[in-house]
Amino acid sequence: MRETLERDGAVLAADLLSKPHIEALRALADDAIGARPGARLRGDVALDSILASNGPVGALAARLTSSAARPVRAVMFDKTPEANWIVAWHQDRVIPVRERREVEGFSPWSTKDGVLHVAPPFEVLARMLTVRVHLDPVDSSNAPLRVALGSHRLGRVPAEAAAREAEALRQLVCLADTADVWAYSTPILHASDRAEPPRRRRVLQVDYADFDLPGGLEWLGVG
Repeated sequence: MRETLERDGAVLAADLLSKPHIEALRALADDAIGARPGARLRGDVALDSILASNGPVGALAARLTSSAARPVRAVMFDKTPEANWIVAWHQDRVIPVRERREVEGFSPWSTKDGVLHVAPPFEVLARMLTVRVHLDPVDSSNAPLRVALGSHRLGRVPAEAAAREAEALRQLVCLADTADVWAYSTPILHASDRAEPPRRRRVLQVDYADFDLPGGLEWLGVG
């Protein structure tokens, strides 16, 4: 799996979570999101046994990076008929931190949902891992994520060039069953369409890192 991740930038771990884990995460989605399309998660007990190093998702992250892997951000997404958005080709570029410290290469700064974020050097993103835990089946019509294989090695791609760079590479449509987990190199180019017909698609997305940030910057984390 690690070789596939390093080569392609994406790998599937099928049927990774138990039914109780899935039900707990679905309940968390209902509680955290409400009528919104998504919510950042912190301090949720339901996540502890799943994301920790001895949990199914945490163990996968450790296997794909190192035993020091820890969750540094968690977001729950919920596409529904009322919130059925489209995502253009892009890279994830920012990380959540505890407080602002001026460190070379870390800028610009922004605040999302009251959480402080900063764009780090590409080398930081390249060392991170993103996992997506599927709480509902995702077939070709239920807004699967599409990734451009190998794009995690392109470096920082300007937003206006993202679609062009993605179209030049082989693309993978990331279909999934409930309890499947897709793992990605965090800076991979990715996109998704609206669900047609519109229906529910809940996904827990978690970023992992196995290193500390420089200059006194600290990961916000999910605890």
